[in-house]
Parts: sequence; C-alpha cells; structure tokens
Amino acid sequence: MAPLSSANDEFVVLPIEIPPTAAYPHPAVHEVLVRRNNPKIPTVNDSRSLFLKNIPVDSTESHFRGVFTHLLGAGRYETIAFEDDRQPAVTLDPMQALRVNEFARKRKRADVEEEERRREDDAARLPEVWTRRLQRSSSTAIVLLADEKSVQLALKAITKLQKSQKFPVWGEDLAGDVPSLGASWISEHLQLSRLNKLEAKAAVHGFFTVFNRKEAEAAELAKRLRNEPDEDGFVTVTRGGRAAPASRNEAEEAKQRMIDRQSKKKSELKDFYRFQVRERRKEEQQALVKRFQEDRKRVNDMREKRGKFKPET
Repeated sequence: MAPLSSANDEFVVLPIEIPPTAAYPHPAVHEVLVRRNNPKIPTVNDSRSLFLKNIPVDSTESHFRGVFTHLLGAGRYETIAFEDDRQPAVTLDPMQALRVNEFARKRKRADVEEEERRREDDAARLPEVWTRRLQRSSSTAIVLLADEKSVQLALKAITKLQKSQKFPVWGEDLAGDVPSLGASWISEHLQLSRLNKLEAKAAVHGFFTVFNRKEAEAAELAKRLRNEPDEDGFVTVTRGGRAAPASRNEAEEAKQRMIDRQSKKKSELKDFYRFQVRERRKEEQQALVKRFQEDRKRVNDMREKRGKFKPET
C-alpha cells in the first residue's frame, strides 16, 4: 500500500500488518494517521486521547485494544469511539444547558431525568440487524488512554515502529471476541432482519414518545426566544406554524443581548436627573484643575533645577 501523506505535521503514521485472507492471500500494511486529540470544542479527556484517521473498515474495539496493547502493554488502553457510532434515534434536541440553568434544578433531579431520557432513547431504537458494523472508508476514531503519559508513550512507540519494523498484527489473538465476516455474517443479517412485530411496535411507540417530547421542548424554547425583546425593546409577534428549535448560538446571542441592554440601561440611569449631570461635570472640572496644577508644579520644579545647574570649567 502506498504511504499516505498529511498536510498536518502533527500526524504520525501507525503501520498495521494485515494478515493474508482468503480474498487476498498476501500480507499488507495499512497506515493509520495518529495525532493528539485537539477538537474545536475542548473536553476533559482531550489530554489523554488520540485522534485516528484512515482506520480499517473492519475496525472494532477489540482490534484496537490489541494494537495499543502491542504498543503500550496491558492496562493503558481504555476505549475507542468511532466516527460512525450509533447516534440517538431522534436527533432533534433543544439546548439543554439553558433549560437546566434557568430552572435551577437540583443535581439529583437532573441526574434522574437524564437517566429517564437515556432509557427513552434506547427504547426508541429498532433492534440491531447486523452482528458487526463496518466503518466507512477513511473514517476517523478517538482512542481514550489511561492518562496523558500514556499518550506520550504511544506516540513515541509509533515513531519507533519504522525502525524496528515490528508492526502490530491486525486481529491477532482475538480468540473469537469479534463476530466473523463473510457468508455467515450475511446469513445472520438476513435472520435478524425478520423483526418481531411486538419489538418493532414498541420501538416505534418509543420513537414517537421521544419525538413528541423533544418537539414540545423545542417549541417552548423557540417561543421564549421569539418573545425576547430586541435592542430597541420591541418584541417580534408571530402566529401559527411550527417553531424551529433554537440553536445554542442563538440562545447565547440572546443572553448576551440581554446583558448588554441591562448595562446600557444602568449607564442611562446614571445621568437621568439634572443634578446628576451637574455633579458629574463639576467632578470632571475639578479633576482637570487638579491635573493642571500638578503639571504646572512639575514644570516649575524642572525650571528651578535647570537654573541651579553649573557646568564644570
């Protein structure tokens, strides 16, 4: 396989040896690009995670556990999150942080509600019809290690592979942990595709339960944002129609506009009465006179020093 190139110098190449198979009876080397995880939205685990690019299509958690055990030894690898991991059945989700902060819910109650939402999302998914998922070609993943030191050791071990030529073997010592591909994989898919009617019906009911709840939450949040006064104090009046869910950026902008209006209102009230204007002008004049007197005294002191100076003869 031809070596892959990356415009980002932070990437290092992790070569993985692909053993021969019935479809391709020759050994091959697959190159995975690896660098420190540096997402646009930081998380608490960024310092101990790695970003992988161009992972094999048959990648599983067990495969990468074997790869990083080969690089670091046992105990430093935790888990991996693939790009095509399963998303929630209903993607419509209004801004949860604003809702929690506004109503000031207690932590225990918020945890209980979050657990209920998770159970509803799980119930809204149809049963799996594949015993093993394949990844998209050239997809990405994020590997979570034990600590930041493990990340440094992993990058150092990857750079040494080019010299030692002892590449980790893909799928070595899996011991049946991963379902096999091929004809048996397709046969099991055909069997699982015949869904039980009761299970399918329960999943559909769960989907609409979650969908209706999130629709109501989105409509409530959009209604509050529509009733938010603009910079001039006017409120846009709307009627009818389904309100689209507000994004996090829109809510943050509305919150910032409210803060700006409050600060502007305070500054306007500062000079609301006439005596306040007179007092402020008087204070400014006194400050100017004081600075003028200080500058004049400084100039007089400099003149006196200049007059007493006598050059040596």
